Amino acid sequence: MAHKLYAAPLSLYSGKVRAYLDWKGVDYEEVLSSTDVYKTIIVPKVGRPVIPVMETEEGETLQDTTLIIDHFEATIGGPSVYPDTPTQRLVALLMEVFGDEWLVIPAMHYRWNYNEEWVYGEFGATAAPEASKEEQLAIGRERGASFKGFCPVLGINSQTIPAIEASYEALLADLDAHFAVYDYLLGSRPSIGDYGLIGPLYAHLYRDPASGEIMKRLAPRVAAWVERMVDVQAPLSGEFLPNDEVPQTLIPVLERMMSEQMPFLETTADMLASWAEDNPDAELPRAVGMADFTIEGVKGQRIAPPFSLWMLQRPLEYYRQLQDADKMVADEFLARINGTSAFRDFTIEHPLVFENFRLLLS
Repeated sequence: MAHKLYAAPLSLYSGKVRAYLDWKGVDYEEVLSSTDVYKTIIVPKVGRPVIPVMETEEGETLQDTTLIIDHFEATIGGPSVYPDTPTQRLVALLMEVFGDEWLVIPAMHYRWNYNEEWVYGEFGATAAPEASKEEQLAIGRERGASFKGFCPVLGINSQTIPAIEASYEALLADLDAHFAVYDYLLGSRPSIGDYGLIGPLYAHLYRDPASGEIMKRLAPRVAAWVERMVDVQAPLSGEFLPNDEVPQTLIPVLERMMSEQMPFLETTADMLASWAEDNPDAELPRAVGMADFTIEGVKGQRIAPPFSLWMLQRPLEYYRQLQDADKMVADEFLARINGTSAFRDFTIEHPLVFENFRLLLS
């Protein structure tokens, strides 16, 4: 029995894990997450309607892209998407957090403010693949409305949209310059950082037609990278750059993460600490309130999700176990990207664990 991936073409995180599985050469069958599949398989196994979900050939159920990737990294072996050297490994982990947890803002903005009608059809085709186009559109409007409704709580509104677009276009320009020289973030092999970026940059910002036109026009080399990532020609191939090199072209991307995302995560960590003190025995909510953020000098508010802190723990834990010369090299690099106070000194008072498909305070 092959592994089964319950997923959907329009799903951001499905795009991330599918690209990885194809590069890793995993033998899997993708099952569309229709209404019936949610009802009979996903919710009974996981407890809530969420994708992607992986059912391994051994019968284990995995939910969350990072856990799925790490499972196959551990069980398949071979070339890894995790670099061995300290700075590259740290950069790859940081870029996964940036893509997974921050680029959802432009991904959701462009989807719902540029592609709304098209996306309703996609939601309907996923929920009811056998229905007529008219039926799919009606179903999609019903299903998609709740997703569109997330935009305001993600900080997407008339005040912030010009800044979100300016930031995204600047990011595209920086990545386009990078991919003019390199096939992937750190050489000729994709890293976990590439997989963090591919979710939003493929499933929403390339695949949605109006967003895809923008990407291809403003950043054709980013579009070409997306195509390399999702149409894998040579699984398990490529190398990371020698001597722990991080290209200069990635510095502005990482500086953007440090200036935009990290202050927001610091606020989120403070809010989580206060919430944990006030609710010692409560189940962790999806968000611990609304937190301030700033993009391109424009202030907004968005939900403060503890899950983003769980993702940030990965690079933090990696950095903190570095020793001697490796830590010194990492510290020098963090200073270059304005990450000394933003990242190195970051504190999460209440560490998080992901167990039995739930995020918990450890």
